[in-house]
Amino acid sequence: MNAFKWKHFESHIILMAVRWYLRYSLSYRDIVELLKERGVQVSHTTILRWVHQFGPELDKRIRRYLKPTTDSYRVDETYIKVKGKWAYLYRAVDSKGQTVDFMLSSSRDVKAAKRFFRKALSSPHNQTPRVITVDKNPTYPPALQQLKDEMEIPQETSIRQTKYLNNIVEQDHRFIKKITNPMMGFKSFQTADYTLKGIEAIHMIRKELVKSPHVPVSSLVDFISELFHFAA
Repeated sequence: MNAFKWKHFESHIILMAVRWYLRYSLSYRDIVELLKERGVQVSHTTILRWVHQFGPELDKRIRRYLKPTTDSYRVDETYIKVKGKWAYLYRAVDSKGQTVDFMLSSSRDVKAAKRFFRKALSSPHNQTPRVITVDKNPTYPPALQQLKDEMEIPQETSIRQTKYLNNIVEQDHRFIKKITNPMMGFKSFQTADYTLKGIEAIHMIRKELVKSPHVPVSSLVDFISELFHFAA
């Protein structure tokens, strides 16, 4: 699939603008100025559309390259402002800090927790959890028990409600918050979801949680270019 078909700008310019927005604490207008210095005239609304299109596409394309996780999950959620109200970004990392998965939700209840765990369990790079560490959020134990009863996770999977063991995922939130806080909230749930998928994807690449057969993953520019020009 040619993701750049019918685009007015060259692919490397589009990917550069998207990468800057998802990686650094920059506004769309900041990126307009940076591109202008390079002789590229583009509106901030065009960059916004690029981010909403290529953020989710980046997340989708890196999935096949993600390294296997360990079987110890650390789960927590952080707050994201959408349309002036708080939404909840569920996130999990393994014992080594590798991203297990993430999911934006408008609610923070048993149903949302189950959706998140199902999403994490469906990813082929994730091992079946031996232990899941959560904080004192009361929705996690019943959600996990229901998944056990429905045989979606093994009965022997243990659940630990210990806040201090979750420091690793709370610290991992910091990169996401560093990028999203200057955005002053999202206008809609959909645009928040699109943007967060791109931010999380960049974060996973930066943490070197992907393996590439062709270029060093440490080269963020080359790896993203490879994903969009050579990956299926």
